[in-house]
Amino acid sequence: MSVERLLREPPRVINLGLEAFALELQAAGVPVVHVDWRPPAGGDPRLAALLAKLDDEDDEESRR
Repeated sequence: MSVERLLREPPRVINLGLEAFALELQAAGVPVVHVDWRPPAGGDPRLAALLAKLDDEDDEESRR
């Protein structure tokens, strides 16, 4: 897609997470698809590492 085409056409947005951002864009007439996404473990790095370790163990079990 050329830069010229990007500047000519209205934006199309997929919004991840902050619903307020999607609502502001919609109010401005911008087509938005909102996805209610949150980081794994609520952003807690220690808990995310534990979940990743469990996921790795599941992957190993499924390969057997």
